Amino acid sequence: MRVLELLAPAKNLECGKAAIDHGADAVYIGPPQFGARAAAGNSVDDIAELCRYAHVFNAKVYATVNTLLHDDELSQVRLLLQQLDDAGVDAILIQDMRLLEISHFLPLTSHLSLHASTQADNRTADKVAWLWQQGLRRAVLARELSVDEIRAIHEAVPQMELEVFVHGALCVSYSGRCYASEYCFGRSANRGECAQFCRMQFDLLDADGNELEHQRHLLSLKDLNLSAQLSELIEAGAMSFKIEGRLKDVAYVKNVTAAYSQLLNQYIAAHPGQYMRASKGRINYTFEPDLSRTFNRGYTTYFVHGRQSHQASFDTPKAIGPFVGTVKEIRAGSFNVAGTASFTNGDGLCFFDADRQLKGFRVNRAEGNRLFPLQMPAELKPGTKLYRSSDQAMESILAKPSAERKIPITMMLQPCEGGRNFLLTMDDGTRQTTTRIDCPYQPARTPQREQIERELKKLGGTPYECIRVILPDDFPYFIPASQLAKARRDVSCGKWNEESEERILPSTPVLQDNSPSTLHLLPSVNTHPLMQCRYCLRHELGYCVRYGGQRPTWREPLFLRLEDGRRFRLEFDCSKCQMNVFADEK
Repeated sequence: MRVLELLAPAKNLECGKAAIDHGADAVYIGPPQFGARAAAGNSVDDIAELCRYAHVFNAKVYATVNTLLHDDELSQVRLLLQQLDDAGVDAILIQDMRLLEISHFLPLTSHLSLHASTQADNRTADKVAWLWQQGLRRAVLARELSVDEIRAIHEAVPQMELEVFVHGALCVSYSGRCYASEYCFGRSANRGECAQFCRMQFDLLDADGNELEHQRHLLSLKDLNLSAQLSELIEAGAMSFKIEGRLKDVAYVKNVTAAYSQLLNQYIAAHPGQYMRASKGRINYTFEPDLSRTFNRGYTTYFVHGRQSHQASFDTPKAIGPFVGTVKEIRAGSFNVAGTASFTNGDGLCFFDADRQLKGFRVNRAEGNRLFPLQMPAELKPGTKLYRSSDQAMESILAKPSAERKIPITMMLQPCEGGRNFLLTMDDGTRQTTTRIDCPYQPARTPQREQIERELKKLGGTPYECIRVILPDDFPYFIPASQLAKARRDVSCGKWNEESEERILPSTPVLQDNSPSTLHLLPSVNTHPLMQCRYCLRHELGYCVRYGGQRPTWREPLFLRLEDGRRFRLEFDCSKCQMNVFADEK
């Protein structure tokens, strides 16, 4: 059977545990240094605790050591890898291929495997094949790939595990190929310090200096949502489905992880005997997951079916939430809403004013569809469309324990030969643990089956739930409840009897000069682009003739201009269907 993995983000230990509880088969988390989100670092001790928690469910923990490295940092990174290995981390995501060499200094008992981070720019079969040759066992593919492109990579390199993003924020540039933040602000995205240049406001100018767009978020993409395309991605050969969001809060992690976990389970149930989840456990939720009720900038399927329109959100880079109704009538201090949505005290609502600027406010009190804002927005008018940016009802649910994950097990009690003790075995279907009950055989005066079952099923406070107790049909013995309880504790806290995994050590890497590589330095801004994007602004504006748009009336090249006057030249490379962004230093 093919194994499918749901991979969720962990901003911290709390988020990591919540992801596991809500259905993740694996989580990825940043260590103290060298992660591509410098603001999301965690101590090795916290990562070790997360590993212990996750491994109970056969879930895995991946650490992101995916920045480009300076030469004088290599000894620190080697020490960090040893610490992460000792902590129980299952894999390391890397961008800098020098880590392949460092990995050979780990002990032979290490179970660490290496995954090529999306920052390594994994978008072709040739690149993925090269990564396999260097000893990596998984490639995190570029977000821009279509289902057909993923399938082609899988068919060319079937032995490589393919991980794809399915949800969350999108970078406008190919990952690892963006130097705008470093150029403008001295903060390198490839060092985990992205300043989000793509979320800023720009004017769009033509070659004659005419302003085509004024102060709009022309590079700010909507968020990815491939929940409806999971089956296509599975059938194309992807095995790990990644949720973006190592800076997101625990409510986001809970809701999105639960939503995708349920979708994966539905797909597996519809294809019996073909697929299985990578981890164990059944989950009971106290809420209904809803992707529209969590942080998003509006959703796009991006390039999963080829080039699509409406990938960007020009008016705001912020989350506006779902549409909830239209302002109907305004009174002093309150207004009512035409629509079917219900509201809660504390909801955050927002709208766009006449200048397309996003305005927000908090609902102080809700009486049906009549709302009393904390402060009435001056720009609010009848007919204004409202969006819910903060869902108080959902946040209240997710602020509490909202899922319980349990591994279903069977308890089997049987007498030993010799008549002096019993064996209790706990079995989860693939693993067993056994303990001996030292108790002389005593004939029972009354039937004991119900009492034994009741005692062995008392697994509260553990990750297990007993769904069946197996006893011989003619079990005639009495065992004191205290000894049954001790045996139950022993097996539920004991070590599973299983074969230890052997680490697959990569062959010594030979980094050929002509091999695919990641640029390590800020390139010359005159000859190399600051960004390489599959997203195309000309297409987004409706002026791509190749895809049925209008013929442009402007004269190119086009320029983006920041509010401070700095300009960036756009190059439309139609042979590659790619937009490049260059610094304009004239």
